[in-house]
Amino acid sequence: MATSTGESGILTIREVAAYLKVTERTIYRLAGAKKIPAFKVGGAWRFSRTDIDVWIKQQSIVGHSDNEPSRRGEK
Repeated sequence: MATSTGESGILTIREVAAYLKVTERTIYRLAGAKKIPAFKVGGAWRFSRTDIDVWIKQQSIVGHSDNEPSRRGEK
């Protein structure tokens, strides 16, 4: 059985917060608002490392396309 998060691919709130370099509270808020891929096991939030990596890429793409049109009009 895999014991490290690298082997299992399942992360805790604390591990995701460290991975994204944000506070645990931020991860709780994102998970509760369903803005980050997460699931609960026995009432505790868990995260798939693969899903988090995909989410990061999607945020980069969405953030880039959202900001582009507004910058065109700026001087």
